[in-house]
Amino acid sequence: MTGRRSSPLPRGISRADARALLGACDRRSALGRRDYALIILLLRLGLRRGEVAGLRLDDIDWRTGELLVRGKGGRCDRLPVSADVGQAIAAYLRRARPASNRRELFLRARPPFEPIASGTVASTVRRACRRAGIPEVGSHRLRHTTACEMVKAQVPLERIGQVLRHRSLQSTAIYARVDLEQLRPLAQPWPEAGAQR
Repeated sequence: MTGRRSSPLPRGISRADARALLGACDRRSALGRRDYALIILLLRLGLRRGEVAGLRLDDIDWRTGELLVRGKGGRCDRLPVSADVGQAIAAYLRRARPASNRRELFLRARPPFEPIASGTVASTVRRACRRAGIPEVGSHRLRHTTACEMVKAQVPLERIGQVLRHRSLQSTAIYARVDLEQLRPLAQPWPEAGAQR
């Protein structure tokens, strides 16, 4: 025994649960528009909760369709924003975000209209799970969902690591274990009983 434990496989949520999660946000209300924009950012871009809470209005480049993400260790990366994410953010800004001089993108829904905390991102996901009638998951599980969907689409690990903004490919390698069908041909056959050594 080496003393090392095998880490569990990263697990995302199903596509049906992801749709239910987004559908549980009432986009007729200001809070629902904010929650929808926040959750779609987690699902589509694989952001961490602190990265979502830290987004600023100046981080959105509408001309190029990119978002500046300030990640761990002061790292800054530009990510492309898909049309559905851009539309969700725009709907929140136009029809739901409280009037404020604050430059943070997401604000509390009730006065005082301060920036949300990373804990608010996590509680928003849990509340949406309850409304959707699906098992509660943390916001980080939506990051795993992004990666698992990319693995299913056969996106190279290096590209997945870029999207998730991992410092090393080792951090991304855990997602290689998710696609067992792709790994099966790589497995060595088990030696037959009584085979010569």
